Amino acid sequence: MNDTTPKRARSPGCYPRGKKPPGKKPQNKWWLVIDEPRESGGRRKRRWHKFAGTKRQAEAKRAKLLAAIEDGSYVEPSRETVGAYLERWLMHIESHVAKKTFERYAQIARTHLAPAFGSKKLSKLNAPEIDGAYARWQNQGRVRGVGGLSARSVLHHHRVLHKALAQALKWKLVTRNVADAAEPPSPTRHEIRALNETEAAQLLHFADGTRLAAPIYVLLTTGVRRGELLGLKWSDVDFDAAMLSVRRSVEQTKAGVGFKLPKSGNARAIELAKGTLNVLRKHRATQNADRLLFGAHYKNDDLIFAREDGTIWKPDTLSKAFEELVKRANIGHVRLHDLRHACASLLLKSGVHAKIVSERLGHSTVGITLDLYSHVLPGLQQAAADKLDHLLDNAISVGALGK
Repeated sequence: MNDTTPKRARSPGCYPRGKKPPGKKPQNKWWLVIDEPRESGGRRKRRWHKFAGTKRQAEAKRAKLLAAIEDGSYVEPSRETVGAYLERWLMHIESHVAKKTFERYAQIARTHLAPAFGSKKLSKLNAPEIDGAYARWQNQGRVRGVGGLSARSVLHHHRVLHKALAQALKWKLVTRNVADAAEPPSPTRHEIRALNETEAAQLLHFADGTRLAAPIYVLLTTGVRRGELLGLKWSDVDFDAAMLSVRRSVEQTKAGVGFKLPKSGNARAIELAKGTLNVLRKHRATQNADRLLFGAHYKNDDLIFAREDGTIWKPDTLSKAFEELVKRANIGHVRLHDLRHACASLLLKSGVHAKIVSERLGHSTVGITLDLYSHVLPGLQQAAADKLDHLLDNAISVGALGK
């Protein structure tokens, strides 16, 4: 086909693309020519769009383009591929998210998203292709070893792709986020493993006399996250007001260990019980002994929970030490993060309002707390029903006696 542009066309409209081959029907391929409003003192800008179909369809398409330009939803045609866009998007978000989060985004984008959709034009990506990739990844998506990705992993991939395409929509590179129409798998929800008070006491018994005793106690009584625990400084503790300020978190990435803001992005205050304050005082005395032992080699960064020489305690190192302790305690499979769950569950079982529990944990909404710890609610509902029943029985008895 001789694809020629009708440069002599002096007015907007629909013009045939190419020449009619001898003895054959017209190929129904068109140039849609659109003039944009002339800017003050500027030159006229003319847009050319390729279209395949009948002349009536071409005219209808041109009318839609004109309407899109008018209402500001017009998207400039681009030949940029999904792969090229993903790299551009990664450069954009690197300074907007935590380092660990960026590493995860980059790994997903480069390991799975780019190989699956990289050569596809960004504007041509569609939901069926995305759903097909999700199905393949579940069957054979592992980079190392044989087998597929879990439903939860594929869901993470979907969220990253959706986030990337949401930015493309903001930049007006696409007309819609096609990931909205995709259907990622729904992972099976596992019930949270939360220690009861007996198991918590047993764990504390085995931790007594070790460097894990104080960290475990603080985790159980405050519900802070692992990184938040390791980011605590003595300046964050007000012993007189019995308050703890959570201002930072320790993050371990490929580049090393450093500080970042808490997960919510905001600091929060937690009231401390006498038992927690006593544990912290005892721990500070132990730390002062370490400082004297190391002398000038001690790194004084004011960290509450640090290594013997005062340097940052790596999150993974703390978790491994905790795993060894759990084996000795013989209380089943328990992760360090499960101490946070134990704190929340025990507070709710004790009758503490869910809003207070949510604030201590640093959840953005109380709904997250209620959703995560719904397994505790049936018992609370029964306790509430029993209390109400008891209250009414007393009222009825008092009323009967007064007659």
